[in-house]
Amino acid sequence: MTSDSSQSPLVWREDGLPQSRLYGDVYFSSADGLAETRAVFLEGCGLPGAWAGRDRFVVGELGFGTGLNIAALLDLWRRERPVGGRLHVFSIEAHPITREEAARALAVWPELGEAAQVLLDHWPSAARGFHRIDLPGFDATLDLAVMDVAQALEAWSGRADAWFLDGFSPALNPAMWSEEILAAVAARTAPGGRAATFTVAGAVRRGLAAAGFAWEKRPGFGRKRERLEAVFPGGVTAPVRSKTLAVVGGGIAAAALARAARAEGLAVTVFDADQAKASGNPAALVTPALDAGGGPRAALPAQALARAAALYDALPGAAPARGVLRLATGPRDPDRFAAVTSQDLFAPGEMIVLDADEAGAALGEPAAGALRMNLARVVDPAVVLAAWRGDAVATEVSRLDKTEDGWRLFGADGALLATADAVALAGGADLARLWPQAPIRPVRGQTSWTGPTDLSVTPAAFGGYAVPTPGGGVLFGATHDRGETASDLRQADHDRNRAALTKGRPALAARLADAALDGRAAVRATTADHLPLAGGVPGGPASLYVLGGLGGRGFATAPLLAEHVVALMLDAPSPLPRDLAALVDPGRAL
Repeated sequence: MTSDSSQSPLVWREDGLPQSRLYGDVYFSSADGLAETRAVFLEGCGLPGAWAGRDRFVVGELGFGTGLNIAALLDLWRRERPVGGRLHVFSIEAHPITREEAARALAVWPELGEAAQVLLDHWPSAARGFHRIDLPGFDATLDLAVMDVAQALEAWSGRADAWFLDGFSPALNPAMWSEEILAAVAARTAPGGRAATFTVAGAVRRGLAAAGFAWEKRPGFGRKRERLEAVFPGGVTAPVRSKTLAVVGGGIAAAALARAARAEGLAVTVFDADQAKASGNPAALVTPALDAGGGPRAALPAQALARAAALYDALPGAAPARGVLRLATGPRDPDRFAAVTSQDLFAPGEMIVLDADEAGAALGEPAAGALRMNLARVVDPAVVLAAWRGDAVATEVSRLDKTEDGWRLFGADGALLATADAVALAGGADLARLWPQAPIRPVRGQTSWTGPTDLSVTPAAFGGYAVPTPGGGVLFGATHDRGETASDLRQADHDRNRAALTKGRPALAARLADAALDGRAAVRATTADHLPLAGGVPGGPASLYVLGGLGGRGFATAPLLAEHVVALMLDAPSPLPRDLAALVDPGRAL
């Protein structure tokens, strides 16, 4: 179902209640929405008792709406969560409202305090797709699926311990309560999981029963005489999860894995034999691989960019420049840019087409046109690696031995370096050393940069790129030589980078013509289909993972893909929809 994106799905009634423009139903009870949420959904799912003694608890929701249910859940979780517990929430909303509308709705209950505020502080955009949202201070994560409910349930890989079934009234929104939807809910429910809803409509009772739930009527809230509680068959299990992780590698892939794993409570050790090699440029460009055709290959970089931007923005000093221009360099670019901006994978204002005059004004020199990518960033790799990777062991891991309960890692001299429950390979072009079948293709690239200048440089990509460095210089490049693995610095490659800069940004190149250049050469790891490898090592033990093949876009893709790998490691819900997870599955190439 679609709606006019220029209109809010919400209207305010004269009594101050928010009502759906599309379905004519209110978002919460006129009696007391918070009290209704606590009675119908929290108590209806047996909370907090249902999560007692659990290290992880997953809640699913149909109908995110104003966020009231999740704010109430967070408030209860913070007060009553088990020691060391992690909460994961998956919610679905086909017609999201704005942060301002949510703030007005939630302001009625100041007692929700920080629980409501953390949602508002991290309110997602309206872009179609999955949005991973951190909820600092609550040991909780929210994945919001902005899409049709059937598509979202099909795309989600998790299993919920509790479901809040809170779509609009079955009489006004029957598609949300169909047997097919309730069967999909059951398929995403853990053994012994609970479900609760405000309605006792016959179609809902029959649908729950057909899906395998045992339901019973309970006293309703306010003017509703009855509500439903349901239980899915099976006993609650406590799976054995990894507690320690060894990461082999030192660049952005390793750092992103370390951050994501520590956020989930794992103890992480990073092994980086040559800490000077990995992600060692003074600046890094965070831009998506644009795909005007839409589909999964367009959705993956869009979702990755949004997640990367949010994480870098939350890290002080990590993103010294926000917003990047993609300059038009060919006659088809204006149409391509227009196609990208029309995709609902980006929220309004995240991608903006600039004509020649607007692009020239933004760039500071003549341009044929541009796409302004407002979520793109220039980041300081040193800041990111220091914060995310932390201290690394400067030792080469030469051998991995699988044991009954984990892994043993050995150095070149045969000495035991460490033991770990799980191992993640994130060594870039060095992946094949520990995974000989790694489908990696090496590509040598050299970047060039100046020392401090008096120039104010607008970050731009044009086939090559030119961006400001945190020290006041300009970084540009880069060469792209397939099959080469040497990392020596070459004057000829500086000359090639200058030539590319002259073609893409002639005025800037002229101003830098006499500047002395420093630089760095490194070997990127790419794959035949130009898609990353993120998941379990195919054919390997269940506790061996890989994050690699990121090419030149590691700072854009690694943050999200690392969270996906860690989710697989812990049998937790992934931030990636199933079709995007399939795109990066390491087994696809073999």
